[in-house]
Amino acid sequence: MIQHALILAAGRGLRMMPLTSNTSKAMIQFNNAMLIGNSLKQLVQSDLQTISITVGYKGAELAEYAIKEGVHTIFNTNGKGNSWWLYNTLLKQLDEPLLVLTCDNIVEIDLDWIFQQYQQLNAPACMLIPVQPVEGIEGDFIQHTNHQITQLSRTDVSPIYGSGIQLLHPKKINQATQPVESFYEVWQQLMTQGLLYASETYTKPWYSINTQEQLHLAEQLYHTPKE
Repeated sequence: MIQHALILAAGRGLRMMPLTSNTSKAMIQFNNAMLIGNSLKQLVQSDLQTISITVGYKGAELAEYAIKEGVHTIFNTNGKGNSWWLYNTLLKQLDEPLLVLTCDNIVEIDLDWIFQQYQQLNAPACMLIPVQPVEGIEGDFIQHTNHQITQLSRTDVSPIYGSGIQLLHPKKINQATQPVESFYEVWQQLMTQGLLYASETYTKPWYSINTQEQLHLAEQLYHTPKE
């Protein structure tokens, strides 16, 4: 089963200014918790072997919060790309699947379903979890043949696009690719070798927050009453 997870939480969140003037995007208030808390709480309750996060702007504040909430490892990637950690930390030696999420996803995480999809695809180096496009939220449209991804594009529309969730195998990726600092470059290298796959379309509730408008809408869609 999936025993390791990492949340990408180093983003500056410039599109959410002024909310992110003095705090990281992951620490923005969402309903009764922090934005990152939506995914983090689910991962902690799943009793995984390791939970890691990346931090950047205001990283000390985020790291303190995350450790109190149950995170095991903090990677400071300030000034680095979103895939830097994949090649430059101990995770590069991990010889089993790692669930990777973004801190701005509001999603119900189904670990059993994700792992089942991964097994059915014969444990590829990287499996993206697609969703049906949501109006107003940008994403990389996915073209594939028998789940093997052939193209990722922001302009060539398809029925599915990336959710920001992926299940990847760090050791396999390090063996198959050259070190780069963005996941787009990682995916491009894997695609040329036929090593990038897409699961079936994820049907659990999913939303992504990149603007204040999306934050307010998500608070209405996923309202949790105060205790």
